[in-house]
Amino acid sequence: MSRRAVVIGAGLAGMLAAAALSTVADEVIVLERDDLPDGPEHRKGLPQGRHAHLLMPGGLYAMDGLLPGVSMRKHLLAAGAHETSLSSGLVALTSEGWLRRWRHDGPSMITCSRALLDWVVRVAVLANTNVEIRKAQVTSPMGSGSRVCGVRIASGAQEVGLDADFVVDASGRGSRIVRWLGLLGCFGVRERAIDSGLVNATRIYRVPAGAQDFPLTVVQANPYVSRPARSGTVVPIEGGRWMVSLAGSRGGEPNADPAGFLQYALDLPHPIVGRLISGAEPLTDVFVSRSTSNARRYLENARLWPEGFVALGDALATFNPAYGQGMSVAALGARVLHREVTREGLAAPGLARRTQRKAAKSVNAAWTLAVSQDLLYPGVRGGTPTQADKLAARYARRLTRAATGSYPAASALWDVTSLKSGPTRLVRPGALLATLNGSPLPSLSGPPLTVNERQILVGLDRTVR
Repeated sequence: MSRRAVVIGAGLAGMLAAAALSTVADEVIVLERDDLPDGPEHRKGLPQGRHAHLLMPGGLYAMDGLLPGVSMRKHLLAAGAHETSLSSGLVALTSEGWLRRWRHDGPSMITCSRALLDWVVRVAVLANTNVEIRKAQVTSPMGSGSRVCGVRIASGAQEVGLDADFVVDASGRGSRIVRWLGLLGCFGVRERAIDSGLVNATRIYRVPAGAQDFPLTVVQANPYVSRPARSGTVVPIEGGRWMVSLAGSRGGEPNADPAGFLQYALDLPHPIVGRLISGAEPLTDVFVSRSTSNARRYLENARLWPEGFVALGDALATFNPAYGQGMSVAALGARVLHREVTREGLAAPGLARRTQRKAAKSVNAAWTLAVSQDLLYPGVRGGTPTQADKLAARYARRLTRAATGSYPAASALWDVTSLKSGPTRLVRPGALLATLNGSPLPSLSGPPLTVNERQILVGLDRTVR
């Protein structure tokens, strides 16, 4: 008997979910309300799309397992994306000091524009599966509290039904999943939102001649000083460009003024981001976005859950983009879906509930990291730190301090923040011992640049002339 799966949303989470379903469904239809660009171009349905995105190693690994014989990493690199080693290719100022750059091999992340990443994934999925994309506005699921059997689609003043054996809500931050569950008779889903008031401001620059290999550079926010978060990142992307993203929480927000953009970068805890861009050619205006709160829907704890219905990606949880984990969490959720449907098939009893609960595990680690930090900033809305939040923050701070001069501590930090490993990685004997012992090396007095990189920085710096 022919089986049809429907995915709501053609963003990253939706296309990865469609890929996961394509191996067991005879027909996979992705329903998207927005017009999709023909190439790597920004689309209005993605408010954070113009800002810096990092595809962490855990997310990249999850993606590569969804399409048999297809390496998403190779597709992205062929399209112009960059690969950066967390151990050697990153210049990062943390709340506890500069991280060293080690010669050891470490996990690598992918950097490119969000538009390129979405486009590459969409093209790869469509070229290698039976997935079809249709433009449509989904108004609600069809079915009952025991089973979802399709979706309703707006058609002029009418609604038409589209039958399906399995439905995935990957409609993003604006998902109406809680309301839809209520219509099905499933009530009582707990929600939580933690909003630090973060504002992102991003501008694209041409990479100056000779600076093509300058490392990804980040000045992180410091949650331990009772001041608004202020951070900045210079990310290499396709087309010989730098994507420069600044971020500030409530009371310390950047704005769209070009002169103010540069000054904000120079006023960060270290001026390296401002010094780099002071001698680079801007290619765009400054784009500002405020859709940055952490929001969690605890769907895995719902008392009732219908068969044939799963929510993934931002429909399940959204994160402060400063931590760069949203795309990877979406990919990990799709991998969970792929494993479950491959092992049991679409009709297995309890499949949807098991998938929903297992997908929540990858959300938990990212959520704890983001919320335990964001709750410390002044003016945060949505709650105060719990004892568990405070404990997590204290341990994270001590681990980060040790990581400035301890490779075992740094390795544990990379593994967890990149979602390559779960939080238990932090309490394994090696990581725990490194954290308790602290850094065996003195703190660095400045960014860990090579002689050539220092010359590039000095050559670009227009602030000292």
